[in-house]
Amino acid sequence: MKAHFYKVPVNAQDSFSIRHDVKSNFGNIWHYHPELELHYVIRGEGVRFIGDDVSNFSAGEMLLVGENLPHTWRCNEAYFREDPDMPVEAIVMQFRPDCLGRDFLNLVETQPIRRLYEKALRGLLIKGETCEKVADLLHKAVEAKPLHRLIVLLSILEVLAQSDELETITSERVFYQSNELETVRLNKVYSHTLANYAREITLDEIASVANLSVTSFCRYFKLMTHKTYHEFLTEIRVSHACRALVENKLSAEAICFESGFNNLSNFYRHFKRVKGITPLEYKRNYLQ
Repeated sequence: MKAHFYKVPVNAQDSFSIRHDVKSNFGNIWHYHPELELHYVIRGEGVRFIGDDVSNFSAGEMLLVGENLPHTWRCNEAYFREDPDMPVEAIVMQFRPDCLGRDFLNLVETQPIRRLYEKALRGLLIKGETCEKVADLLHKAVEAKPLHRLIVLLSILEVLAQSDELETITSERVFYQSNELETVRLNKVYSHTLANYAREITLDEIASVANLSVTSFCRYFKLMTHKTYHEFLTEIRVSHACRALVENKLSAEAICFESGFNNLSNFYRHFKRVKGITPLEYKRNYLQ
């Protein structure tokens, strides 16, 4: 998918960046950068886009996004409606593959880290005890002096490189970079879809948002995302349904229509295609 280049700010005296963000949102620009990004959500929820994957995120989620892999987080508006003064919070570490030296990854001892970086090109969801260990190290890194912060980075890489609790996020497709005009266009399409997925969105309507003809829009969106707009819209609706299912407040029928599906059979069919299991199985797995 095409995305906007983002220059990660790093102090001249630092070899990598780490920050503890407490703000209104995580930003919403679809972007990429040559740094790997370790992103730990402490507070907040919504939908994240990593490469060609569309999924929900919530507090406690940790991801390692590989170099030049496009990504963005869109916070859930309902989260802010409940408490407008409630900020989102995350610890974000960004570092180039060669931040520890050009020859670092050529050492015999660092080959597991090299393999970790290669896996991260498709994005990695960090789970279980590994997530807990790395979260603790991230908190220490934020407060650490420069030399100790470098040691903590090595400790984090060691934990991740040895873990079997890493889940690949994206497909094996190639992702492309874009110019500013294409970035603005894609973000308009994303924003309009997230704001209106619960109702019917026609191709005429969304093509108009992108300022393209229907034919041009369909060709453009497939080229950028490796999927049709209908497939993308379905994934957004399924993501909303997943959140509603785990909240356990509504029936499957109510969730079906609230998510933008026009009947239960459609809902069950699309949900199973996207998630590989039925809505009830998904709910049962989560509650267990």
